[in-house]
Amino acid sequence: MEYTSIRLLVEKFDECFVFYHKTLGLTPLFGKCGEVYALFDIGNNVGLELFNTDLMASEVNTADLAIPNNNRDKSLWGFKDDNLDETYLRLKAKGVTFLNAPHDIASWGMRVVHFRDPEGNLIEINKNLA
Repeated sequence: MEYTSIRLLVEKFDECFVFYHKTLGLTPLFGKCGEVYALFDIGNNVGLELFNTDLMASEVNTADLAIPNNNRDKSLWGFKDDNLDETYLRLKAKGVTFLNAPHDIASWGMRVVHFRDPEGNLIEINKNLA
């Protein structure tokens, strides 16, 4: 078995496509606004996929279930960036609303900052303190 991708099941496909492409600067390998699937290059032969949640729900027989809201986060998308503070300022200038400012967590050995994508997925940018 080989790990190949992360797939985010989204309602707001176009908004998420623009966020990951234009705001975060990821390169789309497949798909565009107005479609239901996109694949972005995130390095190391792994892709970040966006897929319409209704289509997946139909496939796995959960179309009659509600989309969970107001729950604690069950996942986090982590990105390493040695220029974390500069990236924070660049994304803030693009309108990203951060949950916190870049800060050191000595017990983790990392400097981190957190924000959400248009679907509410928790994202962390981090860099090693050492």
